[in-house]
Amino acid sequence: MSESDGIVTIDTGYQRTAFCAAYMVVEAGRAAFVDSGTSRSVPQLLAALDARGLPRDAVDWVILTHVHLDHAGGAGGLMRELPNATLVVHPRGAPHMIDPERLSASARAVYGDEEFERSYGALLPVPAGRVVAATDGQVVELAGRKLACVHTPGHAMHHLSVWDARARSWFSGDVFGISYREFDTARGPFVIPTSSPVQFDPEAMKASVRRMLAEAPAQVYLTHFGGVSDCQRLGADLIAQVDAMVALARSLAQAPDRHARLLDGLQALYVERARRHGIKDAARRIPELLGMDIELNAQGLAVWLDRARRDATRGNG
Repeated sequence: MSESDGIVTIDTGYQRTAFCAAYMVVEAGRAAFVDSGTSRSVPQLLAALDARGLPRDAVDWVILTHVHLDHAGGAGGLMRELPNATLVVHPRGAPHMIDPERLSASARAVYGDEEFERSYGALLPVPAGRVVAATDGQVVELAGRKLACVHTPGHAMHHLSVWDARARSWFSGDVFGISYREFDTARGPFVIPTSSPVQFDPEAMKASVRRMLAEAPAQVYLTHFGGVSDCQRLGADLIAQVDAMVALARSLAQAPDRHARLLDGLQALYVERARRHGIKDAARRIPELLGMDIELNAQGLAVWLDRARRDATRGNG
């Protein structure tokens, strides 16, 4: 765990070290969590409280950037440990936290029961009376510290990011991309967008990034992984990469082997950018560390292509 400006970075232990983070904001003896990790992560979050001598009833808020399970799977279990906390989530995500059965069933269908239990564990419901569906820009206060919940679609329709004006920092979930610390060089962090299925929207993602940059943030705290600075460069890089990914996808829209070619094209794009960033042995390290992300990005681009084609067909009908 590391701490700056009252912001504690917690490694949730999902998949590997330094892959998935949750955050704790501490102000005047009160605390808020941003994202919860999976149900397997709850002990790490509680340990962060213990390490700072904070009792369970000092937590006022658990704020979720979105309800994908690596971010929110542990929310129900965490809330059971925090008697005073209120869960804050996008209105589209709130029903899934109150009744997570659909989330659980769909994830089990994708991963299988054994992998679901290993990676995520049980999804526990949160009582409706303890859930706030945050409107765009809604502010919650932590001992006077204002945390604004801003709707930032692009990665998912139910995505929000949290603006901490005191620290001039965003908690970005997945909309400001992913940046693993293994790829840091003298040029700074290396970032790529995440277009994972099923709600990737490139124009919405670019608009969300621009909205975040407009606050001139000092830091952006990514779930994958940790805080990054040099935010204007990273944001511009994300926007350029979204455009490049969209162009690649459109060029392969009718390809019979579309998925395989999307994988190859995305890997080539990221390897070339990594080389320019000064990452050594990029041809090996990019697929080694980004293999799962490349797969998900390819799937997300394919879903987006198919949705755009259906929308166009309806428009011509």
